[in-house]
Parts: sequence; structure tokens; C-alpha cells
Amino acid sequence: MHHHNEIKIPTFAVTLQCKYTYVKNIAIFASGTGSNARKIVEHFAENPDFSVKLLVSNRADAPVLDMAAENGIATLILSRKLFYESEEILTALQQHDIDLIALAGFLWLVPPYLVKTYKGRMVNIHPALLPDFGGKGMHGIHVHEAVKAAGVEKSGITIHFVNEQYDKGSILFQASCPLSEADTPQDIARKVLQLEHRHYAPVLEQLLTNIPKLHS
Repeated sequence: MHHHNEIKIPTFAVTLQCKYTYVKNIAIFASGTGSNARKIVEHFAENPDFSVKLLVSNRADAPVLDMAAENGIATLILSRKLFYESEEILTALQQHDIDLIALAGFLWLVPPYLVKTYKGRMVNIHPALLPDFGGKGMHGIHVHEAVKAAGVEKSGITIHFVNEQYDKGSILFQASCPLSEADTPQDIARKVLQLEHRHYAPVLEQLLTNIPKLHS
């Protein structure tokens, strides 16, 4: 009987220890429907080590806010004043213990104070193979129209770190898809979106695995 008890104690100690592993938290910034945001939320839903804690949008009517509410994720709506003339967003990110920011169709340029605080911890996904087809105004269908007009044989996605300029941060990951002459900009958009949905969340997970907690 005694012997049995001795075995039990260490296993109990092990389970206790496991309870104290730190969860790493993600904030998603999105401006629109947020199909990428949804994929990220779905990807991390079953993973106890990572949690999507906050969804930030610059549009009060963005459909992505409903998706966040359905999944019990806190939301924050940005005004230009709040984002560019104050640093209040940092308080919200700290309150939610955010370790990584993922931009998913977020159309505003990120201000320097935020870039600095989340250096190496803020990434964006761009629907083309940077450095081509990037920069100001290069978002959504405009990108795919430019790709079509250029007559290139492939397009794809670029996941990159965010710095003070549109689409200029160092590249983390790229994937490409072949294009045919018959492809319309809409066809290209569909092909590229499949890549976005397939790769963004796994790349974020890998990055999160490799970086320490921001506030430990």
C-alpha cells in the first residue's frame, strides 16, 4: 500500500508543473471581412499553447468584428487619432499580454512607436511576391490587376516583418502559384487567397514557438 502512494506523488507533481506553462497571445489587426483572421482563429482554437486574444480594426463596420465576437475574442476599434496621435493601443496590447501582432488585410500604415515596441513580433501577409507589386495603394484587387498587366508567370504570397514603410520589412516566408494567360485578376486573387489560408497560421505558429514571451 505504501509503495503505491510513493509512485503517485511524482506524477501529481508533474501535472501541477504543466499547469504553469505560459500561453503566448496573438492580436490580429484587420480592416475587412477577415477571411485570413478566421483561418488564424480556427488554427489556434485547438492549441492550448497559443491564444488569439484581441482583434483590432480601423473600421467599426468591418465584418471581421462579428467573427471575433462569435469566437469570444475581445475587439478594439481604432480611430486615426487614437492610432497616430496617442500610444493608447500599447496599453490595450499590454493588458491582453500580446506577444505577436498579425496584420491580416489591415490597410493603415503602422506608426513607429508600435513598430518599435513589437520589433520582430509584428508580421503582415501580402498577396504578391515582394519586392514586386508592393507599396502604397497595393492592396486587394489592385495587386492582382498589376500582376495581370505585367504578364508574369507566377504570383504568390509574402509574409514579412513590419517596419515603418508599406511592404518593406524583412521577408519571413514566400509561396508561389503558377499563372496562366487566361487568368483574370479575380482568378489570380482566388489562387493567392488559397496560399494565404494555407500558410499564414502555420508560419505564425512557428514564429511564436521561436520567440520568448514579451512580458514574462
